[in-house]
Amino acid sequence: MRSFGIAAPVGRVEARLAEGPRWDAEAQRLLWVDIDGGLLHAGDRTIECGTKVCAAAPWEGDTVLVAVADALAAVDVREGSVRRLVDVPHGRPGMRCNDGACDEQGRFWIGTMAEDETPAAGALYRYDPGGTLHTVLSDITLSNGLGWDTDGRRLYYVDSPTQRIDVLDFDGASGTVANRRPFAAIPEADGIPDGLAVDDEGGIWVALYGGSEVRRFDPDGSLSGRVEVPAAKVTACCFAGNRLVVTTRGALFALDVPYSGPPARPFGGPPPTP
Repeated sequence: MRSFGIAAPVGRVEARLAEGPRWDAEAQRLLWVDIDGGLLHAGDRTIECGTKVCAAAPWEGDTVLVAVADALAAVDVREGSVRRLVDVPHGRPGMRCNDGACDEQGRFWIGTMAEDETPAAGALYRYDPGGTLHTVLSDITLSNGLGWDTDGRRLYYVDSPTQRIDVLDFDGASGTVANRRPFAAIPEADGIPDGLAVDDEGGIWVALYGGSEVRRFDPDGSLSGRVEVPAAKVTACCFAGNRLVVTTRGALFALDVPYSGPPARPFGGPPPTP
């Protein structure tokens, strides 16, 4: 397995639980959340969301779409305001949203989990630009990383306790998935699969919580490389050009790697009117 090097700390960033990094190409800024701190970070701005904030996606201008613990919301980065859009239908108490991202068609996909990680209590949802929330997968325990291959025909997905990255057939026109099957397995001794990113050559990069690294898998599922991270609890990663940005429970890290990746896809709905 090839080593791409050791990621270095980004500035003096401190976070209780950094997650969900996304490169916003239009605004030329990094979006990421501090789940336990209830904070959205958008470039040099920090917005207090008043509750756990679990994922973010670019939208338009100063507007960012976020998943808070129990809802999807629009954040005005300039004003620092948070506007709830739709409740997430948690089926029991003690639930929250977790990782999420937009597909090429501008739909936002968001997963959920029980805070105590009760098996099969979570789900994966799709939020369409028209404002409708759909259940895509149920009986999920800890919905985590997701990303699409370069031709938009496959969705990679992590339900962390399975110790796998799964792959599903994806229909971009309808936003539906089918034929979920294992793509790559992670030995328990190596860490728990968490957030993921897909590079421009179709490689899948997965953060290993408890494993101090990010691993790259080729499109055929073979392990091809790793980035070492000087922190044990690695949560997620994203690309900003050929720079891999990595979040952990505590800080951010980054490393230039010999691959590039696409920026985060923006949410496709019209921004809410005042």
